[in-house]
Amino acid sequence: MRFGVFEADLQARELRKSGRRLRVQDQPFFVLAALLEHPGTIVTREELRQRLWPADTFVDFDHSLNTAVNKLREVLGDSASSPRFIETLARRGYRFVAEVQKDFPPEESIPKVVAQPVRDRWSLAEPDSEHDLPKPHRAVTRSLFALIQTMYLVFYVVALFHAEDLYQIAWPRLGWPTVFIAVLLTAAVGIPLRLYLLSGTAFDYSRLGEKFNRIFLGVFVLDQLWATAPFLVMDRIGFGPALGTTAALLYVPFAERTLIRMAYGSRTVPAREDRAVV
Repeated sequence: MRFGVFEADLQARELRKSGRRLRVQDQPFFVLAALLEHPGTIVTREELRQRLWPADTFVDFDHSLNTAVNKLREVLGDSASSPRFIETLARRGYRFVAEVQKDFPPEESIPKVVAQPVRDRWSLAEPDSEHDLPKPHRAVTRSLFALIQTMYLVFYVVALFHAEDLYQIAWPRLGWPTVFIAVLLTAAVGIPLRLYLLSGTAFDYSRLGEKFNRIFLGVFVLDQLWATAPFLVMDRIGFGPALGTTAALLYVPFAERTLIRMAYGSRTVPAREDRAVV
């Protein structure tokens, strides 16, 4: 299909501008395909939802669709205020307003999208288990996630303020300040990590779920190491409270991952999906 200086090959999932291939992610391309199928006609947001996401997919649909359309406009050099290609109809949907030259029948050319989630190697649940997660308001889950990151930042800062005390805790035989070294290294990694996650949550970064899944193993190891921190003050709080606090902290990385899934969903980003044409 051709429109303006662009040419879309819907079977090959390629978009070209004056013969030069453009990089387009899956979801923006499938939005374009749906609009090209019915040029000049309103394609409702509900129709796009049914086309891009199965009915049982847990996803912040409005945010994901808006992101896909914005990326598509960016590739096309289009504007929502003065559209040359994609017109927004508030609370209804979108319409492709440019003239389209079709090279083949639309019903045979438009790929049908079947979302097949990729099983994350560090997932402790079945691939579809996130559909059974509760669906609270995203502001709640994002706030809880941000509080956890703030808690770890406080841990790091307090530990660094007591660096002299930690320096006295040495390996019995070698005499190395092992605890001090471990705290110094993990805090040096943890502080920028927590600031990144906090900023991503504050600005509601749409790919935060994908990014967190990629670094989850590192976050898991870091959190497990700091889960033993209460034993450093066991002489002040006692063995029981130290053990109980450590047990609770051991669960925190899994709570972080659940909150991320509830807030962003693992299928909101095209990179986390396999899409098949049938």
